[in-house]
Amino acid sequence: MLVIRGTQLASLSVSRISQAGFASIADKPRFRVVVVGAGSGGLTVAHQIYDRFKDAGTPLNPGDIAVLDAAEYHYYQPGWTLVGAGLRPRTDFRKPLASLFPTHISHIPENVYSLSPANSTVTTTTGRTVAYDSLVVAAGLRTNWDNVKGLQKALADPKSPVSSMYSYDTCDKVYKEINAIQSGKAIFTQPAGVIKCPGAPQKIMWMAWDRFQKTGKGNDINIEFMTGLPTMFSVKKYSDALNALRIERGIAAEFHHNLISVDSAAKSATFERTDGSKVTREYDFLHVTPPMGPLDSIKNSPLADAEGWVNVDPATLQHKKPEFSNVFALGDCSSCPTSKTAAAITSQAPVLTENLFELVDTGKLSNVAYDGYSSCPLWTGYGQVMLAEFKYGFEPKESFSRYFGCQTKRTRSFYYFEKYLFPWVYWNGMIKGKWFGPSGPFKPKFT
Repeated sequence: MLVIRGTQLASLSVSRISQAGFASIADKPRFRVVVVGAGSGGLTVAHQIYDRFKDAGTPLNPGDIAVLDAAEYHYYQPGWTLVGAGLRPRTDFRKPLASLFPTHISHIPENVYSLSPANSTVTTTTGRTVAYDSLVVAAGLRTNWDNVKGLQKALADPKSPVSSMYSYDTCDKVYKEINAIQSGKAIFTQPAGVIKCPGAPQKIMWMAWDRFQKTGKGNDINIEFMTGLPTMFSVKKYSDALNALRIERGIAAEFHHNLISVDSAAKSATFERTDGSKVTREYDFLHVTPPMGPLDSIKNSPLADAEGWVNVDPATLQHKKPEFSNVFALGDCSSCPTSKTAAAITSQAPVLTENLFELVDTGKLSNVAYDGYSSCPLWTGYGQVMLAEFKYGFEPKESFSRYFGCQTKRTRSFYYFEKYLFPWVYWNGMIKGKWFGPSGPFKPKFT
């Protein structure tokens, strides 16, 4: 058997591509694996797939995996809460996307316009067709700012006390407005339906409450949580604890109230109830969590379910249609019935990787299954975090209770995890494929 060392293999692969008339590896018309999206899910799973084939002694050639994404920057989005709370500058949570790719994974800086799974191809917004043997969709979701009338105008106005930590461009306005308000009403919203990190809308509310107390304004500012959901949180154990905390701190709440418009001139926000009736509230500070939904490129494709998400088996992460068995998905764009968080991706990626590898290697899936694990570090004030961890059925699945007791308890340890450890792990472990959910840096042993 002829053994070719990695450097020789890379040289040979590039040479063959050049001889075939392609300017670079990324210009190939077909790839072994195509990953749509270079967010948390895309980068994580691309690395893990490459490593899995290598560990099996059947390494992929440099450039066999291609990731499509035209973004200029990659963001650590959970960090935007820290920015809104005045704890870190937003520049700590942004890096040039191209700098995050190793040489053995191709980066195609184009977005996907359409998917044709029957032909095992995707078409980019420039009209390029890219073929694949296996497809992983990790495209994320769409933030629908325009679905709230007047919101974008209010966010863009530096004199308007309206802010949102759900984008890099607006997250640093949050802390400015928290400090600017001296008295009156502060409203925090959460939409009905699916959003990324569903605990984040109240995280910033708790931080604002604590900031108001520390600056002597707590008695002069009335906080109201206006949510389109029926409870404080999807997991009853944590929801009950958060609702008790809300009552203890004197924070008002209205459930089943969905924000539909903002009038920045009148400083008023209009909400719609589930029965279709509307109510308007005046505000002196307004933090908005915008509605979200699937990307058009997915919603309009044969891969979508009735809601527009990639229709995957919730355990295997393989597409449910047998004719699309070479398609997998993870992260925010998938139909998995769990919270859309970075923590969920850390558990999904190893399962998807193992199933994709086994399908390619043996023609069958492994017996590995994703249990729906997700996590949400719920900031409840400066120096305290309630760490919610759960699985499918919104049942608690706690990793630290043996050390810290019941995780409805708010602890300083979790606060430092969220402020320092988790961002470091993200940049240095997760998106390099080296972090595996609750098992941390220890790769799961699948049998």
